Amino acid sequence: MKREIKFSLVYRDMWQSSGKYVPRRDQLAKVAPVIIDMGCFARVETNGGASEQVNLLYGENPNLAVRTFTKPFHEAGIQTHMLDRGLNGLRMNPVPADVRQLMYKVKHAQGTDITRIFCGLNDPRNIIPSIRWAKEAGMTAQAAMCITHSPVHTVDYYIDLAEQLIEGGAQEICLKDMAGIGRPATLGKIVAAIKAKHPDITIQYHGHSGPGFSVASMLEVAKAGADILDVAIEPLSWGMVHPDVITIQAMLKDAGFAVPDINMKAYMEARRLTQSFIDDFLGYWIDPRNSKMTSLLVGCGLPGGMMGSLMADLKGIHAAINANLRKRGESELSEDALLVELFDEVQRIWPMLGTPCLVTPFSQYVKNAALMNLFSKSMGEAPFTRMDPAMWGMILGKSGKLPGQLAPEIVKLAEEKGYEFYTDDPQKLYPDVLPEYIKQMEELGWDRGQDDEELFEFAMHEKQYREYKSGQAKDQFNKDLLERMEKAAAGGKQVTFISAADKRAILHPNAEPIAATASGRLMWEFDYIDKSVKPHEGKPYKADEVLCALQTNGRGLEIMTAPFAGKIIEPLEQGAVVQKGDIIAYIEK
Repeated sequence: MKREIKFSLVYRDMWQSSGKYVPRRDQLAKVAPVIIDMGCFARVETNGGASEQVNLLYGENPNLAVRTFTKPFHEAGIQTHMLDRGLNGLRMNPVPADVRQLMYKVKHAQGTDITRIFCGLNDPRNIIPSIRWAKEAGMTAQAAMCITHSPVHTVDYYIDLAEQLIEGGAQEICLKDMAGIGRPATLGKIVAAIKAKHPDITIQYHGHSGPGFSVASMLEVAKAGADILDVAIEPLSWGMVHPDVITIQAMLKDAGFAVPDINMKAYMEARRLTQSFIDDFLGYWIDPRNSKMTSLLVGCGLPGGMMGSLMADLKGIHAAINANLRKRGESELSEDALLVELFDEVQRIWPMLGTPCLVTPFSQYVKNAALMNLFSKSMGEAPFTRMDPAMWGMILGKSGKLPGQLAPEIVKLAEEKGYEFYTDDPQKLYPDVLPEYIKQMEELGWDRGQDDEELFEFAMHEKQYREYKSGQAKDQFNKDLLERMEKAAAGGKQVTFISAADKRAILHPNAEPIAATASGRLMWEFDYIDKSVKPHEGKPYKADEVLCALQTNGRGLEIMTAPFAGKIIEPLEQGAVVQKGDIIAYIEK
């Protein structure tokens, strides 16, 4: 008899790995019945991770969204699951135990069946309490092992970790290959070893497509005994997201597994609806680069879902690094060269920082440290001089035990700063807070909500919840959306003039807009309206120099960078006077 493989549609993660936001409640209500009609999914990922926080960011109640999305799947007999960051709950920083415990009661009451609990450090102390609380609340506790590739993260390492999690009460094990860099043969060995000792434990594999291993990995883990595979659908499959269910179903069918049929009419309708959500508003926050795969991720191990924010960070610091290099008489770096240097720096410092799995939030910490090291290098400074408190918290053990050893220079730097290392259970550092939040809600006249769901959101995402309640979040979202729509309608991205204080500048009478170069520079001459300070001692800027605002305080120039290379369209006329915040042109690819 053929062995059965089931599929889970990671509808939430499809969006989170593509852009910033997730569909609205009304959109989720439209697509759920169509996903059911596809007939091939035993599970659907409906919530968790950052999705509920971004609901608040665009002014929607996440509790209503979760209830709306999970209800039709329950009625159809399809299980729902969520992503849970262990010690960090649904946010980027540690969460008090009473808030974590409340989360499972709330999410089960809202209709979520399974919680996937992970810790980027793979510290069982951050996962096992959640296993207990989830089961007490009536949920299925799926413990996730974050997969990466390093001398520390061996087959034996993961087999031992699985044993600890199963002994701690895990009902299922997930191999969470968030960067997609798990090597197929290695993953197969891990699954086979777990199944040999625990044949009744359900194993689910989650692998992103970014570096290109995921399809081979799915075949290997299926052969080794995995039960469920996470898949996506067009138009968001592949790229930095997940393999498409059509490809994986065909591959496994050919390999001799029993797999469900796909209702292609329903698939195409789900595809159409998903595209309509992109066209509606979600696409304005989706970086097109996330639709592409890149083997550059094989070496650095950064998760694909980070690439959009990484490139934005890179653009923000690119000009500053090159300005520093020019001052030192060194050659400037192109954006591609800087990207390669960043990936190399991540590879260099990752083992120095204890080899944490590069997943939220530790992927951000390591990437930020690498980026700041490159900036420090351009200033002639020593590395690791610009690490933020969150990074130090990880280094010092306040988020859990690091998988590897810290480099001696990192330990020495911590000692020089007078920092103390922490080895006890990190949860002890974050005392219970629910009584204080209950008191605040009573004083504000806010209802705790059905099953205490509003209390939970307030305690989990205090800042975002306050902005949601005040209407500030919705106003800011609408403003941002309108600006993005106007840019798109103009055929490109608007470029806003940067001026010092409220000073005015004038485009040089001989200015001739040419193009935005591959490095993102705008080529445009200009002159300052304040004739008491003359650029280049009275000489106009050359057309190959960046558009910038000349400051009268003698501090130099503020560099303006185009968002991408392209053609300048609809520029202001030569000689036009512009003020701070004015749009001077649009850039079209």
